[in-house]
Amino acid sequence: MFADRAKIFIRSGKGGDGHVSFRRELFVPNGGPDGGDGGKGGDVIFEVDEGLTNLSEYRHRAKFTAEPGEQGGKKRCHGANGKNLILKVPAGTIIREAESGKVIADMSGDNKRQVILKGGRGGQGNMHYATATMQVPKYAQPGQAAQELWVNLELKVIADVGLVGFPNVGKSTLLSRVSNAKPKIANYHFTTLNPMQGVVDLGDGSSFIMADIPGLIEGASEGVGLGHEFLRHVERTKILLHVVDAASTEGRDPIDDIYKINEELKNYNEELASRPQIIAANKTDVIYAEDEDPVEKIRAEFEPQGIRVFPISAVSGKGVKELLSYIWEVLKELPQEPVVFEQEYFPEEYNSNDNLSYTVEQLDEHTFVVEGPKIEKMLGYTNLDSEKGFLFFQNFLKNTGILKDLENAGIQDGDTVRMYGLQFDYYKE
Repeated sequence: MFADRAKIFIRSGKGGDGHVSFRRELFVPNGGPDGGDGGKGGDVIFEVDEGLTNLSEYRHRAKFTAEPGEQGGKKRCHGANGKNLILKVPAGTIIREAESGKVIADMSGDNKRQVILKGGRGGQGNMHYATATMQVPKYAQPGQAAQELWVNLELKVIADVGLVGFPNVGKSTLLSRVSNAKPKIANYHFTTLNPMQGVVDLGDGSSFIMADIPGLIEGASEGVGLGHEFLRHVERTKILLHVVDAASTEGRDPIDDIYKINEELKNYNEELASRPQIIAANKTDVIYAEDEDPVEKIRAEFEPQGIRVFPISAVSGKGVKELLSYIWEVLKELPQEPVVFEQEYFPEEYNSNDNLSYTVEQLDEHTFVVEGPKIEKMLGYTNLDSEKGFLFFQNFLKNTGILKDLENAGIQDGDTVRMYGLQFDYYKE
């Protein structure tokens, strides 16, 4: 069954714990610490699979977890890294943080693979903590916690031309005639349930993608009928092709239909109504008007607004070639880059530490130690080697009150602060 939306839970792998052990070898007196580091947890990665057309694989499974890193071992043995979890999605899938609806990634254009959640770093074994004053450290760093997130997957069809119109006006018939798509076609009084798309080959090496967006109805932007479910697919199209029943075979007024569709598009997303539009006045093979030509009425209404009208018959093919040629000329004038949504939510800054604890202790006259699950979790998703990560680290210390607690404990400029495997000098701003 076609599916263009899914809600899933994803979790990266926890980092493996560092190991505590000491050398116990014959003829090696006073063996030092040799506990190895834990392995890194697996990342959660989304990857485009060109063979997929929808999100049906996520309909019956909602939770996905990457492998955790293994614990470090004796004799400085490093724990194995957890395997990454790779989730395949069709091109055009948008990944949103479920609660806020903000975009994490748009799997479109050049973005074929993106790490969404990073696995926790492995904890350091006790071999890293030997000092002149502490030669037998019985402490190893725990692996950093995994990241987890509920995300909404949302597929927006990527097409150059989107066919819009009321049900039973001939969109599916037109798509089947001009492309390789094979939608089900019949004289239904209801709409196609799934968006369909196909490649239109113009025969000279030129081609473009055309999509049949399921029929819209009045009130679709407010959730009436099925139209609201599929309006999102129009957002990526460069040209909107209105298909109308020029013969009014079901008693509908084609001019009124176009205005109603444009109103629904505007209500859903005002920018959509400003996209280039073309009108395909379909079913001209069954026009029997004795007085005024209905196609001329449509032209008189919309061509002064800059919208070209092409009389066609999707059944016989009359006028279709001229329509496709004009569409291609318009497409060549438009930007070639696909519509890609900007990232709004950054999981690496994901922070659920608010209720976790930490301690600030003075080790000696000029050394302070900050520890606790709040610190461990922050270090697990912060890359201090990057400028952005280090700035986030500084803001974390300030916003959580850790710097204030250090000052209350009597820290002075030049004193040393230790956080697990990190060490830095304190200087007041």
